[in-house]
Amino acid sequence: MASDKRTKVVLECQECKRRNYDTMKNKSTTRDRIELKKYCKWDKRHTLHKETR
Repeated sequence: MASDKRTKVVLECQECKRRNYDTMKNKSTTRDRIELKKYCKWDKRHTLHKETR
């Protein structure tokens, strides 16, 4: 059974504005939008990815 506390979020590259990654986030412990450095295959380097709504 999936918990209601963990939700699926989409990460968007801040350089090319493409939505590259899907991940899970615990809403009860992380209220703010998450920001991660991930690899962007269009930019061919690690860039900042932010959570979209």
